[in-house]
Amino acid sequence: MMVRIPCPDCGVIGSFSLADEVYEGPYKCWKCRKLFKIRIERGSVQLCEPIDEAEFERLKSLGDLKRKSRGGDEE
Repeated sequence: MMVRIPCPDCGVIGSFSLADEVYEGPYKCWKCRKLFKIRIERGSVQLCEPIDEAEFERLKSLGDLKRKSRGGDEE
């Protein structure tokens, strides 16, 4: 599913491809490069708040760990 995300800072529309109906994690605007924490449910943006680089990296690391743990559960 493709979700369109309007950047609250510069207004450009970005797109985000999702495999699940719910996503919560980091997002970077492709144009202005601002960092956000977003939550998407059923194709609709429910939350989009600015974050700093440290929080962006923390959220990215958490997402990586979740994906790895899901892959390990399939064995």
